[in-house]
Amino acid sequence: MSDHHPRLAVVTGADSGIGRAVAQLLATEGYDVGLTRHEDAEGVARTVEEVERRGQRAFVEDFDASDPEAGDVVDRLVDRLGGLGVLVNVAGTGHSSRVMDLTLETWRHVLATDLDGPFLTSQHAARHLVAAGRGGRIVNVTSVHEYLPRLGAAAYCAAKAGLGALTKVLALELGEHRITVNSVAPGEIATEMTGMETQEAYHQDRPGNPLGRPGHVNEVAALVAFLASPSSAYVTGSTLTVDGGLGLMAAHGHDQAGSGWREV
Repeated sequence: MSDHHPRLAVVTGADSGIGRAVAQLLATEGYDVGLTRHEDAEGVARTVEEVERRGQRAFVEDFDASDPEAGDVVDRLVDRLGGLGVLVNVAGTGHSSRVMDLTLETWRHVLATDLDGPFLTSQHAARHLVAAGRGGRIVNVTSVHEYLPRLGAAAYCAAKAGLGALTKVLALELGEHRITVNSVAPGEIATEMTGMETQEAYHQDRPGNPLGRPGHVNEVAALVAFLASPSSAYVTGSTLTVDGGLGLMAAHGHDQAGSGWREV
């Protein structure tokens, strides 16, 4: 059956980095985009400007992924967009603390932000997509730490692994409705979160990575756009990794020379 979901997308965490790049590329592909912001009003305003410059509509709602009512943001944006075809979960957080020093408060905050939030937004999006009966797409941006451990990131790794498993269960349950669900797992990407300017991606040496550099946000967005497109209609329950081959290497600790691992 052909793919007829509307070109209407919700992108969480669109105030910077990967989320902004995804919103820009989807707008270039003809999508109107609902955006969420957490604290960076100036950042999301720049994303709105980029979307509108591409001739598409943009709407913004405040969003705290750790809030028990986080899924409601999807309902609000769907109302403003007039429908939904694609949900992209990008919003997330990390931490840097060994298990013996990791507080339950930090553990719960990271799990709530990186797992509860995407669960709730996916649940609300699925309800809209099923009710509309036109198929659709859910894309969860996880991390190579969905399947590779990292020193000092127990909660982050557990949340990303959980989101990877949730992605597969959603794919099983929603397939009959022609809704595909996949995850994109970036390696080290040049973003504000990793302490790099976007354009630095091509100018940083990473000897521990087969391609020898960090990734660019557009290289992640391109994969998300593929998963949102009719070309990916037979891809579901998959994790597509975009890490420059990092997963081919031994699981370095981030303090080892040349590993170049940082939070993604």
